[in-house]
Amino acid sequence: MLFIISGPSGSGKTTLLKKVLSRKALRHKLAKSISVTTRPKRSGERQGEDYFFVSPEDFRRLKKAKKILEWTKYLGYYYGTKKDFLEENLKSGRHLALCLDIRGALKLKKLFPGNTVMIFIDPPSLKELRKRIEGRCCRTKPEEVNKRVSLAKAELQNSRRYDYVVKNNNLTRSTARLGGIILNKIRVVKQ
Repeated sequence: MLFIISGPSGSGKTTLLKKVLSRKALRHKLAKSISVTTRPKRSGERQGEDYFFVSPEDFRRLKKAKKILEWTKYLGYYYGTKKDFLEENLKSGRHLALCLDIRGALKLKKLFPGNTVMIFIDPPSLKELRKRIEGRCCRTKPEEVNKRVSLAKAELQNSRRYDYVVKNNNLTRSTARLGGIILNKIRVVKQ
C-alpha cells in the first residue's frame, strides 16, 4: 500500500508521520518514502534519511532519464519521488508513506489506483499555521511565510479530494487517528 500524506507547509504532516512510524504496531510494517530535493539541507537533516539532496542539474538529469515518478517545484526548489526507491520497496512487500502535494498525490493514485490511500493533514487554523511556519526556522523570511500561508489556502481547498482528512489540533489524537487509518488499511489488505 501507498499512504500519501498531504497538507500545507506547517500542518504537521512530517511530525505526525514520524510519530506514526515509531508506533510499535507499525514500526516494521510501514516505511517512509524518501524524496529527492534541490532544497538546502536544514539543521539536523541527513542525506538519504530525510531527503536525497541533489543539485538542480542532477534533479533535471533524473527527471530526463524518467527516474522520477512525480515532481513539483515549491518555493523555488524541486521535490520528487524516485521511481527505483518506490518500486524496490513495493516489490519487497513494504507499505510506504509519502509526503506529497496534491499534484503528486493524484499522479501516484493514477499510477497505483488499487493500493493508494490519500490522507490530508488539516491544520487547526490559518493563524496557527502561520505561527508554526514562523517558528519553524528563525531564518524564514516574512515574504516566504506569506507565500506559504497563501499556498496553504489553495491546498486546503483540495482536501475534499482525499480519502481521509485528519485535523491536527492535538498531536496525540491526530497521531492516533493517522496511525489508526493506516493500520486498518494494512489489516484489510492482509485479509
